[in-house]
Amino acid sequence: MLLITCPWCGERPELEFRHGGEAHVARPADPALLSDEEWADFLYKRTNARGLHAERWRHVHGCGRFFNAVRHTVTDRFTATYKPGQPRPDGEERK
Repeated sequence: MLLITCPWCGERPELEFRHGGEAHVARPADPALLSDEEWADFLYKRTNARGLHAERWRHVHGCGRFFNAVRHTVTDRFTATYKPGQPRPDGEERK
């Protein structure tokens, strides 16, 4: 079983968490000013990188909070988790 470290609750089984998409995606300041194509780009186009990737996760069956994580998309290994508002770590090992 994959274990994920919540920044508030500690290490827990993956079944307690839900993926929330790519991290650090800024919402448009005024969505009403965007064209349909620009809005679709914001909603659906993501990096989908191979390798280390920053993602949002939610500890649904725990504290209920969102947090960010750096996960390797090939190995599915988490290298870091951190609270929203903190800068992305450079992929160093962190528990």
